[in-house]
Amino acid sequence: MSTEKISIWNASPSIKEIEWMKKNTLSQSLGIEITEIGNDFIKGTMPVDERTKQPFGICHGGAYVALAEELGSIASWLVVDGQNFIGVGVEINANHLKAVRSGIVTAICKPVHIKGRTHVWEIKITDDAGDLCCISRFTCAIVAKNKIM
Repeated sequence: MSTEKISIWNASPSIKEIEWMKKNTLSQSLGIEITEIGNDFIKGTMPVDERTKQPFGICHGGAYVALAEELGSIASWLVVDGQNFIGVGVEINANHLKAVRSGIVTAICKPVHIKGRTHVWEIKITDDAGDLCCISRFTCAIVAKNKIM
């Protein structure tokens, strides 16, 4: 019996192949980078700097949510037939657990449910020390591209 994990992705994506998604988007403005695509997860980073801080000098909760939704949306697109379908957010929640003043936060997005027309993703965001600073759950509806674009 093999212990190798089977990929959840519809194709064999590379980070280079999804770079086009960032151009002229909120993700680009916030400095979000996709850093790894595993068999069942996507990992990304975001700087905690003047683009992502709130007035009191800590990472803005909305920036965490943007990072979580970015990873979840890309993940859903990679699971489905990306030529014909996309994932669009319908609900997101986030628990902000630790203030982060500087550095890089790292998010790991993993599936909770990825069958049918609804996907649910769990995104855990940690600071440079590896401490959990935010946990988010993102629900994505799968819709035909021709209905949106």
